[in-house]
Amino acid sequence: MVYLDNSASSLKKPKEVYMAMLDCMKNFSANPGRSGHRLSLMASEKIYECRNEICSLFNGDDINKFIFTQNATEGLNMVIKGVLKKGDHVIFSQMEHNSVIRPIYTLGKKEISSSMVKADIFGKVNPDDIKNAIKPNTRLIVVTHASNVSGTINDIKEIGKIAKENNILFLVDAAQSGGIIPIDIKNMNIDFLALTGHKSLLGPQGTGALYVGYPDILPLKEGGTGSNSKNLYQPDDLPDKFESGTLNTVGICGLMEGIKFIKKVGINTIFEHEMLLTKRLLENLSVMKNINIHGYMSTKDRLGVVSITIKNKDCANMSEILNSKYDIATRSGYHCAYNAHCALKTENSGTIRISIGAFNTLNDINYLCTALNEISK
Repeated sequence: MVYLDNSASSLKKPKEVYMAMLDCMKNFSANPGRSGHRLSLMASEKIYECRNEICSLFNGDDINKFIFTQNATEGLNMVIKGVLKKGDHVIFSQMEHNSVIRPIYTLGKKEISSSMVKADIFGKVNPDDIKNAIKPNTRLIVVTHASNVSGTINDIKEIGKIAKENNILFLVDAAQSGGIIPIDIKNMNIDFLALTGHKSLLGPQGTGALYVGYPDILPLKEGGTGSNSKNLYQPDDLPDKFESGTLNTVGICGLMEGIKFIKKVGINTIFEHEMLLTKRLLENLSVMKNINIHGYMSTKDRLGVVSITIKNKDCANMSEILNSKYDIATRSGYHCAYNAHCALKTENSGTIRISIGAFNTLNDINYLCTALNEISK
């Protein structure tokens, strides 16, 4: 299969990811931080090592501020529900995923107000619009680094500067960008960074991380941490405050190898490879009469996430034909981000999303374009 659904989950991983997970399962899959025996200590060492690798990749100031999660959704919920209190105001963009929209709307029932900043027709958010939406009670700004629908990259450095100048906490959803675009937590004034392991970080599903630069928030869950068990209240120490329950040691071992692979190859090298493929895709699509591209027509300010519609064709049907006839994996629909489709003017149709990954090739793109040219006529 030609797999072009990497925005949902990367399929191919470095071989080291599989090997590390198997090694953990076979040799030291004990409970980290809960016991003093050799296997438990080995598991704890791997957890520590992975935490250190993540901190290094994103230029964090303290490895213990990186909390392991199941995915970016959990991290986003931890911050939104842990920070906002009655009477607070939160700003988010039109391009946000439902992992942001739904918890904010749920909190709206508890007298927490919100403002949605609109994006342009390409899915780009203007930092000045965010600045103009600030109110005296604005507590949090939430922005996706790169759209999972259009691939458009937002200027989070400038938005982080605005947040800092106004003493507002800044949460970045890096589910699509983490592992492809360099992110500097310190330089970009990021207070919270939500990451998922199973996409561009090339780890397994069920892994993720959250940078907590402002720890004075309520944890999403409470329970066993393996530390200070006499205390009937949740500990305040990081990372224990936000890591109740047994961690996914097997998955974290795989995630660590995905991150090591990115560092070895070079994050800029991976990005340039994906942009080479994206450029070829956009060039080919632009000359197909019945195909509309929703988002930027060039590789400027975008990732290898390309949404298209085909004139007078149902997106779901076209995606299924790509699957059944050509053995090409794409995704159709609204991609859990309906507001983003309203910005792109595809709210009535959804799109066919083509998302390129680190292990795709020019042959994959050429084959896809041949298939699209055939089915679009």
